[in-house]
Amino acid sequence: MSEVAAPKPEHQLPEEALQAAAPAPPAAPSDSADSPPAPDSAAAGHAPARQQYHLAASVQSLLVTIICAVFIVAFLEQPFQIPSSSMENTLLVGDYLLVDKVHFAQGGVWGHLLPYEHVSRGDIIVFHYPIHPEQHFVKRVIGVPGDRVRLVHKQVFVNGEPLNEPYAIHIPGDLQHYRDDFPQPFPVPNENPHWWVEMRRYVHNGELTVPAGRYFVLGDNRDDSDDSRYWGFVPQANIEGRPLLIYWSMDPERPMASTLANDKLSQLADVFYYVLQIPRWHRAMRVVR
Repeated sequence: MSEVAAPKPEHQLPEEALQAAAPAPPAAPSDSADSPPAPDSAAAGHAPARQQYHLAASVQSLLVTIICAVFIVAFLEQPFQIPSSSMENTLLVGDYLLVDKVHFAQGGVWGHLLPYEHVSRGDIIVFHYPIHPEQHFVKRVIGVPGDRVRLVHKQVFVNGEPLNEPYAIHIPGDLQHYRDDFPQPFPVPNENPHWWVEMRRYVHNGELTVPAGRYFVLGDNRDDSDDSRYWGFVPQANIEGRPLLIYWSMDPERPMASTLANDKLSQLADVFYYVLQIPRWHRAMRVVR
């Protein structure tokens, strides 16, 4: 982090203001009683200098606020919005997340100041989508490096043991072999063809082994999720962080109140409808698990 010059103490005025505030020498006696009094030069120069000082202090405060906000977003916390239903019912469309970017970070100066943890099975992560890294995805980690993963009729098995998933939801009676009996020896139309070729290297005895530095992720809405089954593993370097809490939530399916009248009373009614009906207040400030 580059060094910055220490700000001037708030009680210290600019140099010209200090000079202007110095006491003026006594005026020479006037020969005429009718002569107008000499202007107070100290008072005249004091006001512009104080205005300049307050302006500089305001600019300094604004810069400090901007720097702090940029620092928090870039290194510590960042807001995201949930645009799809792939993580229902854990995360809903319209949830606004605050993402912890430090928890799963690796190395650097922060490693000596803040506690880090390894990504574990069951963690929810925000990451750069491997196919289009400019996009962010949020999924749950099912397999960590070394795990053997398979799905049998929607039931996830890790290292030969069924995984207890109280968070997962399924569509009753809807069974698709590739999606629900994974891995399969054949590709599907919406699968990344490169992943199908790569996947065959890691499949042994009907199980997919997660390689070092990679993670196998699924959506909680298991039957409606674009996840590792279709495009592959998530590299460790792609992980951005973990959702910390839902700080705001809005129901996108609830329409706004609309009125034909343009009077202020109708507009006020729309505002009250928005405040009371559109936000999902029960989800605000909820910790993501």
